[in-house]
Amino acid sequence: MTLRKQLFMTKPVHVLLADIEGDHGLRRVLGPVSLTALGVGAIIGAGIFVLTGLAANQYAGPALVLSFVVSGIGCTLAALCYAEFAAMVPVAGSAYTYAYATLGELFAWIIGWDLVLEYAVASSTVAHGWSHYLVSFLGIFHIEMPHAWINSPFDFDPAVGEWVVTGAVMNLPALLVVLAVTVVLVIGIRESANFNAAMVILKLAVVLFVIVVGAGYVETANWHPYMPFGPSGVLKGAAYVFFAYIGFDSVSTHAEEARNPQRDVPIGIIVSLLLCTVLYILVAAVLTGMVPYHQIDLDAPVAQAFAVRGLPTAQLLIAAGAVVGITSVLLVLLLSQARILLALARDGLISRSFFGAVHPRFRTPYKATILTGILVALAGALFPLKLLADLVNIGTLMAFVIVCAAVIVMRRTNPQLHRPFRTPLMPWVPLAGIFVNLAMMLSLGW
Repeated sequence: MTLRKQLFMTKPVHVLLADIEGDHGLRRVLGPVSLTALGVGAIIGAGIFVLTGLAANQYAGPALVLSFVVSGIGCTLAALCYAEFAAMVPVAGSAYTYAYATLGELFAWIIGWDLVLEYAVASSTVAHGWSHYLVSFLGIFHIEMPHAWINSPFDFDPAVGEWVVTGAVMNLPALLVVLAVTVVLVIGIRESANFNAAMVILKLAVVLFVIVVGAGYVETANWHPYMPFGPSGVLKGAAYVFFAYIGFDSVSTHAEEARNPQRDVPIGIIVSLLLCTVLYILVAAVLTGMVPYHQIDLDAPVAQAFAVRGLPTAQLLIAAGAVVGITSVLLVLLLSQARILLALARDGLISRSFFGAVHPRFRTPYKATILTGILVALAGALFPLKLLADLVNIGTLMAFVIVCAAVIVMRRTNPQLHRPFRTPLMPWVPLAGIFVNLAMMLSLGW
């Protein structure tokens, strides 16, 4: 076989399905409610509790609501494409697997490592956000952790393009929470899903509390000027808060663990995305209405908005809920990353004996989970939040563009395959998905 043929060789769907039989298959225990909860668990977290502060403060102002709308549209278009693939090819691996089935080994290799890095950096970013809210929560009780142990030892100054030393040792809370979640993930998918479901219920309660109570403290004057940074600021804000949406992608990585993937995975993807989009828009409107956009806190914006309005009890509830809620995001991201590595290992693109090893009792890819947990913990402890968040978004947007393109390719190359869920309005939905996500990607700058 020539090198060119190998690079663009695709993997037939029947071969993908055969790979999950026997000892290398994962346990099918997730129903539509569990999958939706995993999606909500990954979507609502650091994006809404942490990144909204910087997005409103420096990019979009009160038009942060429009940024969430733009991001939501891009994600919805991609989600409809994801749902078709996930129902048709219910195998761990997400966009990597879909690229291998349609575009060939080279694109699969690129998008596979893109996803691995995306989930690793996203997990590190989320661990940072968790640390900020833990510090905010402890501060309510006048407990202060040493500066050297809650900050990154390095920071990047974009103005001069250089790294600077902060004098801190490491972000210890970020390190410890990743290691703790890793232990839970090794134990098993059922235990992880139950743990996540409990956290999702609490998190939704906190988000609804923010919307209902915060609405009473909104001052419409804070929404003027509505678009202080212009339309380009809205698009930059959309690309930045796009991080908040990446969780729905994780639902497709668990298709192999769904009891009825053809029905349940599309439900989990679409319901979790639509629910969270509505909540995001409402929270953004309340946050920018409670506090002038240029005064919104960058580290714990939602909790601090209530503190500014003299609501310490509300601040306590939100900080506590954010700590728990962000933990569930971390759980789902780390859970998903190990499944991407498992898919790469099955195809022989990385070590099958290590990354493809499934625990005989727990039926989880335990070696990959432990290794990624350690690396993510170190990244979260050592690198700054904004740099990590910027790195995540461009990789995720690239994955979405490829999935939208892959749906069109698959309809032409394999029209005979059974599709329990079909992306509507072909090819306009995937083409629109490519356009919107590519526009956000380019707005991040070279």
